Amino acid sequence: MTAYRILSLDGGGIRGLLSLVLLQRLEKELPGWLDRTDLLAGTSTGGMIALGLAHGVSLAELREIYEKRGKCVLHGSWLDNVRNLGGTRGAEYRTKNLRAEVRRVFGNARLADLKKRVLIPAFDLDNGKAGERCWAPKFFHNFPGPDSDGDQLARKVALYATAAPTYFPSVDGYIDGGIVANNPSMAALAITQDHRAFRRSPPEHDRIALLSVGTGKSLLRITGKTHDWGYVQWAKPILDMILDGVAGVADYQCRQILGNRYHRLAPVFPRGMAIRFDAVDKIPELVTFAESRDIAGTVAWLKKVWR
Repeated sequence: MTAYRILSLDGGGIRGLLSLVLLQRLEKELPGWLDRTDLLAGTSTGGMIALGLAHGVSLAELREIYEKRGKCVLHGSWLDNVRNLGGTRGAEYRTKNLRAEVRRVFGNARLADLKKRVLIPAFDLDNGKAGERCWAPKFFHNFPGPDSDGDQLARKVALYATAAPTYFPSVDGYIDGGIVANNPSMAALAITQDHRAFRRSPPEHDRIALLSVGTGKSLLRITGKTHDWGYVQWAKPILDMILDGVAGVADYQCRQILGNRYHRLAPVFPRGMAIRFDAVDKIPELVTFAESRDIAGTVAWLKKVWR
């Protein structure tokens, strides 16, 4: 019998809308399954969704934010484009509209005030540790213990989690955790084994259920066998390669450790359909794609394992 249930949500910018539509469809098939989740882990846009759900925001409300406010958040003026030389000397977007939105959603709620446990990856550009000062991953969480981030404001963590390089400026020295855990499944599984986070014994692997939800995979590739490239040539594809790569590693690790107690719902876009993180003009296309995906396998897995 399952004792601990984890929902993990990938990063992907506006493509988080795809995850929300999939979650809504699952909730329609199995009402109440989401309420039984013990831990919500999310990276970047997935972190925003995870924090929202833990704060009590409904799937419908979150979807409305993406569909109606996405264009406002991901809005860059022609003047911004001139100032940053077409994205070569500055981020694509300012954080002003995003700050306003997360303040509206979360107010002054702290991670400790949330209704669920959360794990939100970010990346600290300068950890400030004496003798070990360097950049390092940071996993914000509200589990009890000496390293708890319970006093952190949820809206602040949401900004840290979504500060994707080239898209948004860093916030308080943090950037998007997608560069280390775009699929945070393995990080979520790891924290369940931390004795400091559990007052009683951590749950055994055979009593954990982990559902990992993606934001759509594009069939990107680089043809040819030899690429004598430098900084300029690698700059464009490298971020997508890193995000896809770290997501694949986490998928492999969780599948090997948990077996059939792990399930990955990650639709693959058809050839030629590549949706950028900021493609707000593709919102209708994203919704149509998400509504057409076959979720029967995920429903069957939830019925069997999420009990």
